[in-house]
Amino acid sequence: MMAADSGATVLETNDDNPKMPDKKKTKFDVIIIGAGPSGYTAGIYCSRAGYDTLILSGILPGGQLVNTTEVENYPGFENGIMGPDLMIEMRKQSQRMGTTIIDDEAVDVDFRRKPLKVLTASEEYEGRAVIIATGANPRKLGLEGEETFGGKGVSYCATCDGPFFRNQELVVVGGGDSAIEEATFLTKFATTVHLVHRRDKLRASKVMQERAFNNEKIKFHWDSAVIDIKGNEKMQQAVLKNLKTNEESTLDVGGLFVAIGHVPNTKLFKNQIDLDDEGYVVLKDKTHTNVEGVFAAGDVHDRSYRQAITAAGFGCMAAIDVDKYLTESADKQE
Repeated sequence: MMAADSGATVLETNDDNPKMPDKKKTKFDVIIIGAGPSGYTAGIYCSRAGYDTLILSGILPGGQLVNTTEVENYPGFENGIMGPDLMIEMRKQSQRMGTTIIDDEAVDVDFRRKPLKVLTASEEYEGRAVIIATGANPRKLGLEGEETFGGKGVSYCATCDGPFFRNQELVVVGGGDSAIEEATFLTKFATTVHLVHRRDKLRASKVMQERAFNNEKIKFHWDSAVIDIKGNEKMQQAVLKNLKTNEESTLDVGGLFVAIGHVPNTKLFKNQIDLDDEGYVVLKDKTHTNVEGVFAAGDVHDRSYRQAITAAGFGCMAAIDVDKYLTESADKQE
C-alpha cells in the first residue's frame, strides 16, 4: 500500500495522452505540527471552520497516549478507553472533517517570513498559520525496568493513574513541587508513599514541603536513588541505593511514579520563537506566540496540568485564535 505522503503514481491508460502524476499538495491554510489530543482537536476545529488544514503527526502519532493503557478520566467514556484507541478515534474524527494527516516528522521551520514554512526530510510545506502541538516528554530515570513495566506499574502521571493503585505501597521519585504534589495526591489511594530523593532536602516550595512533612502516609528516603525495578507481569519491587553509603534496599511496592520533570519538544523552534529557560513555548496572548501567525497548544507550553482533556482544550483555543487571525488578515488584504 502506498504511503499517504508518497505522492501519486502514473495511472495506466490507453489514451494517447496519459494522465501525469498529480503534484503533491504543499500549501495549506493551517499547518499543525504534532498529533496528540491538542493537535487532533485543533485539526477538527480548523477543518470544520473551512480551512485547508494539514497535520504533520511526527514520529509518534497520538503522542504520549499511545503508550498509555486505560484512560478513565477523559469525558464521554463511561467505562474508560485505552489511550491508543482514544487517539485513533480523534484521528478519524479530524480526517472526517477534512484534515489532511501525513505521518511525517517536521525537521525544520522558517517563521521569519510569510508564508510560514515547515520542512520534513522530503518536502517543504507552506501555511498561512501554524499551530505547534509537539507536546512534552517526561524525564526518565534511564532504567531498563521503566520500559519493561511502563503501564504495568511505572507511571509519569499520578492524576492519570493514581486511582489504579488503591491500598498499595507506592514510590515517587523526585524532590520538586511536582514530586510533592504527586506524592500528596497519591496518599488518597496508597497505604504508604515512599518519596525517593537524591539530596538531603527537598527543592519544593516551603508550603509544599510542610504539607508533605505533615502527611503521615509519606515516608522519605534521602540521598537515595532507584537503581532497579523488578517484577513479573507487573512491577513488584523497587531497588534503592543510598548515594552516600552505597547501601542497597528493596521496597515491595505496586507502582513507581517518576516526577523529575518534563522536556518540551521544542528544539525545532529554537531561535524561531520565544522559549523559556526550560524550553517551553512562551505565549504572549492566549495561544499566540511572539511570531505573528504562529500559535501553540498543549503540553508544549503547559507545565501545570498535562492532561489529555486540557491539551484538547488548548487545541480548541488555538484553532479559534487561528480563525480570528486568518479572518482579520483576510480583511486587511481586501
